[in-house]
Amino acid sequence: MKRSLFLGLLTGILMITAGCEKPPPTESPLASKIRRFAPTTIAADTSTLSKGDRAALARLIEVTKIFDRLYLRQAWSGNEELLRKLQADASPDGKEMLHYFNINMGPWSNLDHDSAFVPEVPKRPPHANYYPDDMSQEEFNAWVNTLPESQRRQATGFFTTIRRDSAGKLVIVPYSQEYAELLAPAAGILRDAAALTDNASLREYLLKRADAFLSNDYYESDVAWMKLDSPIEPTIGPYEVYMDKLYNYKAAFEAFIALRDNEETARLERFASKLQEIENNLPIDPRYRNPKLGALAPIRVVDEVATGGEARAGVQTAAFNLPNDERITGAMGSKRVMLKNVQEAKFREILTPIARVAIDPAQQPWIAFEPFFTHILAHELMHGLGPHNITVQGRKTTARQEMKDLSSAFEEAKADISGLFALQYLIDRGVVDSSMEQPMYVTFLAGVFRSVRFGITEAHGRGMALQFNYLMDAGAFEYDESAGTFRVNFDRIKDAARKLTGEIMTIQAQGDYASAKQMLDRGAVIRPPMGRVLDRLAAIPVDIEPHFPLSP
Repeated sequence: MKRSLFLGLLTGILMITAGCEKPPPTESPLASKIRRFAPTTIAADTSTLSKGDRAALARLIEVTKIFDRLYLRQAWSGNEELLRKLQADASPDGKEMLHYFNINMGPWSNLDHDSAFVPEVPKRPPHANYYPDDMSQEEFNAWVNTLPESQRRQATGFFTTIRRDSAGKLVIVPYSQEYAELLAPAAGILRDAAALTDNASLREYLLKRADAFLSNDYYESDVAWMKLDSPIEPTIGPYEVYMDKLYNYKAAFEAFIALRDNEETARLERFASKLQEIENNLPIDPRYRNPKLGALAPIRVVDEVATGGEARAGVQTAAFNLPNDERITGAMGSKRVMLKNVQEAKFREILTPIARVAIDPAQQPWIAFEPFFTHILAHELMHGLGPHNITVQGRKTTARQEMKDLSSAFEEAKADISGLFALQYLIDRGVVDSSMEQPMYVTFLAGVFRSVRFGITEAHGRGMALQFNYLMDAGAFEYDESAGTFRVNFDRIKDAARKLTGEIMTIQAQGDYASAKQMLDRGAVIRPPMGRVLDRLAAIPVDIEPHFPLSP
């Protein structure tokens, strides 16, 4: 994935003029919101695919359209009807609302604290459409406590919705039943693609994933996905729990269809061999470390060709670490997928222009794509390290379940800061070249502003605000009031990153919800110096609006 850093910097600098142009005076409020997403072509080379794999790829792209519908249904009970109304509205305002609806995959603006931009749309429900609209957390908690253990696991599990029966009582409905009309045709497409591909491991994954859609048992297909060794790298299923703001229990459907970059994948796989060593040296009590990580921890560098469902919504994913099922991660580890062409676009279109405004000019020469890319990798690697399966007062549970609604933001903060800790550990031992050290920290600082602009109600933005304020308080970041820029204090950043890694992981290991809430309430805020810089970034896009030539 290595590219010329000079070319990346030059391209980003040249884009500043375009990125800072003032909007037309007649621009509507909604048009200004849309303008925050830079239209970007995301392309990939399919020339090396066999005829069979090329045909299979076309079928897999079709699945993304079904996943769009699945996600819309999960996000809000009124989404599908609203989309039909917007599609039928040919007025200029209607077209703008449809455009922004398609960016956000719903009528709420992710970058504006989930505020509604379509008239008469209610406040975004924290329960999404996973639970009844009239259900309270108190009712759910009381009901769950009456269930036998097997049903309690289902009620709090990834792949079920909660509904009411004819008597008004809460009941568990598996995804395979709730979304049967969409999952059945999706399973059929996966089976068609399996028949077309030349790759045995891809065929096995697609067939098992098709079965999972109908059985609601995703274990075997997740195992097959972990073992996938194919030029096509699809990730298709219910995974992330960000949308369940009540508990972070329920998984949203998403699809990434990508092509593997063999050269870059081989270059980065050396990191996987160091994971147990890093785990053994985490800055936490040894009893909280995992003495035996899952042996299979594949890394894949890919180019994205299509997305569907949650993967399309709002800010675009640059990398991911899956599956989230603790049964898989405990036994096998997890797979880290780096979306190379997406990351290159974000660095070029967003981060480089931000750095020119927010970072001390003396440190701007250290902004580079290589540390940007490598820290994203470290972030994904560290999702798989640290506390996951834990014991609280003699009760076996998971850090995710104990953190509840704070889980996503706290986990994102952990992965970010411990990614810095892990890379510094590898630099100190000569695994990563020492020339990476200063660029890593300065590029991370610029990345803070990129992430916080997503909004501090969003997990990544909230987690990043927490880290930034902690590091400011520790003197690891410094603000020049006269220039309005930030810089890294290299004498303090290493120790501060290590300490914050230890504090977050210890809270997770102890299942200490109260301490997590206190840390986020105190730190996940926009203080005046950051706010002033964010105001000066207003003309720079916040993220990309991808266009995939292979997915019309």
